[in-house]
Amino acid sequence: MREFSVPASFTVEEHDNVASAVYDHERQNPDHVVFQRLVDGTWQDVTCRQAAQQIRAVAQGLIAEGVQPGDRVALLSSTRYEWVILDYAILSIGAVTVPIYETSSPEQVRWVLEDSGAVLVFVEIEAHALMVKQLLSELPALRKIAIIESSAPTALDELAEAGSTVDPAEVDQRLAAIKSADPATLIYTSGTTGRPKGCQLTHSNLLYETRGATDCFPTLLRKGERLLVFLPLAHVLARALSMTAFANGVTIGYTSDIKNLVPMFGQFKPTVIVSVPRVFEKVYNTAEMNAQDSGKGAIFAQAVQTAVAWSKAQDTGGPGLMLRAKHALFDRLVYTKLRAATGGNCRASISGGAPLGARLGHFYRGIGLTIYEGYGLTETSAAITANRIGELKVGTVGKLLPGNSMAVANDGELLVKGGVVFGGYWRNEKATNEAIVNGWFHTGDLAKVDDEGFLSIVGRKKEIIVTAGGKNVAPAVLEDQLRAHPLISQAMAVGDQKPFVAALIAIDPEAFEIWKQHHSKAPTASVGDLIDDPDLTREIDSAVEQANQAVSKAEAIRKFRILPVDFTVLTGELTPTLKVKRNVVAEKFAADIEALYAKN
Repeated sequence: MREFSVPASFTVEEHDNVASAVYDHERQNPDHVVFQRLVDGTWQDVTCRQAAQQIRAVAQGLIAEGVQPGDRVALLSSTRYEWVILDYAILSIGAVTVPIYETSSPEQVRWVLEDSGAVLVFVEIEAHALMVKQLLSELPALRKIAIIESSAPTALDELAEAGSTVDPAEVDQRLAAIKSADPATLIYTSGTTGRPKGCQLTHSNLLYETRGATDCFPTLLRKGERLLVFLPLAHVLARALSMTAFANGVTIGYTSDIKNLVPMFGQFKPTVIVSVPRVFEKVYNTAEMNAQDSGKGAIFAQAVQTAVAWSKAQDTGGPGLMLRAKHALFDRLVYTKLRAATGGNCRASISGGAPLGARLGHFYRGIGLTIYEGYGLTETSAAITANRIGELKVGTVGKLLPGNSMAVANDGELLVKGGVVFGGYWRNEKATNEAIVNGWFHTGDLAKVDDEGFLSIVGRKKEIIVTAGGKNVAPAVLEDQLRAHPLISQAMAVGDQKPFVAALIAIDPEAFEIWKQHHSKAPTASVGDLIDDPDLTREIDSAVEQANQAVSKAEAIRKFRILPVDFTVLTGELTPTLKVKRNVVAEKFAADIEALYAKN
């Protein structure tokens, strides 16, 4: 078993904790604008002093509510400024934050609140409060429900009022008593299979993550830079990058209004963006469809080829004179407009949560929006590897963050250990012992590491398709290629114990509307109406043929089925970070899968 290790370039002391940054900033940079808060459509400055005062007031309120060190406090909300204030207040008094996605079902909410033993839950809106109230009989530990967004006094206002009689020195005492080995957060894995497990991360885990990320992105995550966070803060990636940015004095804004991201970018003008691959795919596909719709499809295709070639040339001695000239031309015609869609000031992005793929990596690098892809899990406090400033290899997920180790087992599974790796699942010794063996956490991902230490993820061990003929197929390769087509929103390869590989295809609703116009289809026609339409079938067939070029003949998709609906978070086929829940899709569309293998 080949092992790779990178020593830590920093130390985490016994009493270090992630909340101390709040009060360090207050003392050292009181007037620096560390947050911008969206109020009635306008971004308002929040200085380090103002943020610390609000966090301290909320922390005093939590003490007044009887929250003790180690108590679990849940946060059921979308990404917003108040989420972060509450998180730092909870951490400041030695309590443990338990994030819950605002899209969670009542059963998911009940499980997290019951299993964590949360004593208090902050919910975003009245509807969330009503949901939790209906579950109270099953939640004996829960003492209070507080509403963040309320016409009455908000949860933060109520806490500030309740804490007005608490001596501020109590917060200082609680903060000083925290040890780096103490638990900081309990994050339940959204998972694509099974019941969520609580990953308990310590202050030390999070500090290794934030300091390691700082080491990777010294010029992206520093004072003077601007980060707009729009991914769910309940997910470890957004939370860890937000914490890293805050620790370094980056000015941060928060929004969950994904539909209006482009105008939001124009207002906030971020210098760096953190996202998941599906968002980058969607931006690319939308740009391609718009170009085709306006009769500029050929120009866009040439611009894409040039961007990819220019990016690849960066790794082989640099572009030649002709390529530089073409790149400069398309920069004026195409790339500038694409960069303007991110606000005009953005120069790089950080991607995680799922594989990005070399195709998109080269494209974005070629247009001047380099994506630094990383790899990690909830169990590794977000990233354990990342491409970094000065060390980027497109198509890989980078090298180890400082203070961590990795190895590839004989069966190809990636094993990790180190500062960012959690110590175990909450109240689940069996799952912990299965996952951590001889000090190594078994990630469940299949991987390879090149001679320079760059990691590449091949696929999920549990997702490998074994056909009836015994061929092992990693579906991620095919699915990434299929999603490259602008009409395809999601794809899932199937074929376990079947004679061949097939695929379920979900159509992108926005692209579908444009496609219908171009192919003279009825404006009111749904995807379901056109499932057997020859033009649509031909379009998807070409995408499948293209995807099959990336694999061997035995791994190629032989048949596909277009589904009448798209996969979404609300309907349950996607996780909040837009990964396909394969078991849900397989169950929901079992008849469609069987039809793929029915004898004609």
